[in-house]
Amino acid sequence: MTVAGGCFWCLDAVYRRIRGVTAVESGYTGSDWPDPDYESVCTGRTGHAEGVRVAFDESVISADMVLDLFFTGHDPTTLNRQGHDVGTQYRSALFAADAADEELFRAAIRRNQENWPDPIVTTIEPLGAWYPAESFHQDFYSNRPDVGYCHVIITPKLAAVRRRYSSWLVEPSPTLGLS
Repeated sequence: MTVAGGCFWCLDAVYRRIRGVTAVESGYTGSDWPDPDYESVCTGRTGHAEGVRVAFDESVISADMVLDLFFTGHDPTTLNRQGHDVGTQYRSALFAADAADEELFRAAIRRNQENWPDPIVTTIEPLGAWYPAESFHQDFYSNRPDVGYCHVIITPKLAAVRRRYSSWLVEPSPTLGLS
């Protein structure tokens, strides 16, 4: 499943701590721009979003739960913005491989709207090319705990997940890469 919810470091940190998630990879998707990198995506001109690909064991965790965690791990009501991160590269988006994904995503938006006072603005976009982010960005929260962004932005998002889904949390695994 490929999702975008602002800075990919945040969703990466959430999913690496969830029972049943077997792989997480931060990267870029949502545009035809070839071979994006962090610097080009940050300009907002490539059309790509910072996203994560999440693989999971469906005998342990359902796609619905993976999506409910997505809607808890970021604010899906702010258009092209997560906190101080502003631009289309920080949009809230779900990337559908087929019509079944689209319906799954629409149902998740409807189900999670009750948790938000403002309308969810998450888009459903066609799944296109995926470009893995540079290795520096993989499991950023665990690898760079000294970075202020982690304390100020990611830690509160993890706390929200912990409050709602504590029974799903496990110790993070740095070996969850998709490569």
